[in-house]
Amino acid sequence: MSPLISTQKLAEMLGTSGVHVLDATALLPGETFNPQQSFAAAHIPSSRYFDIELFSDPESALPHTAPSAARFSHLFGRLGITAQDTVVFYDQGNVASACRGWWLTRLFGHERSFILDGGLPAWVRDGHPTEAAAPTAALPAPYQPRTCYTHIVGLGDMLDIVKHGSHPILDARSAARFYGETPEPRPNVASGHMPGARNMPYKNLLNTKGQFLPPEQLRALFAQAGVAESDTPITTCGSGMTAAVLTAGLAIAGLNMGALYDGSWAEWGSFPNAPVTVERTA
Repeated sequence: MSPLISTQKLAEMLGTSGVHVLDATALLPGETFNPQQSFAAAHIPSSRYFDIELFSDPESALPHTAPSAARFSHLFGRLGITAQDTVVFYDQGNVASACRGWWLTRLFGHERSFILDGGLPAWVRDGHPTEAAAPTAALPAPYQPRTCYTHIVGLGDMLDIVKHGSHPILDARSAARFYGETPEPRPNVASGHMPGARNMPYKNLLNTKGQFLPPEQLRALFAQAGVAESDTPITTCGSGMTAAVLTAGLAIAGLNMGALYDGSWAEWGSFPNAPVTVERTA
């Protein structure tokens, strides 16, 4: 099942019992607006704000790493969501935020989770209404997570994967960051990439309107990056946000969505013993 849902399909679903629409907008490096203020000014009717920073591990020194299952289930249940409900994520335009929200729910076993293709810009462009009214208070519901540990890898896993070349590694950062031609946006983080990683800037998966390319085009892009149908790829980026775009792209293409390296370059580039290269491969 593709994780994508169209604006027309979502418009038909609005107001249906058991359907929850969540604005997961979080800032990427270089973005400076206030997502929650923007949500308050204009959002999809009946949607709620999904705070990715809140749905993160508060004890981690790394940016917005995945929370514990207990924290996720508590916060998700506070939104009135049960494991049987349908959840649709959107964002205000950077695509990565909605994909990150979708990946988090898949990590904790929520199968009926979708991404609004094109986000809020597509919703508005297609003539659907927005509202500024505050969402009604949610009635908390019990939520039982089913963590899918195959969807996430940590530093120890990645050190082993890089050493043995056991999985394709897809890096969603720009080519300039991947090849160390521009400094990383976070202090004390090395420039470059993991040996053996393949560069796949996340915007390459999108059209000019910020919507995903058709499945067959995505499959061709992944094939060019050396991903076979039998592979279990690993996605990575700067801090685990845009990597989720690649993970979603794999699922849309009908390939194994693999696992996301949650610490991503923020962790790898600051770990003393992690190998780093700036070499270009043929």
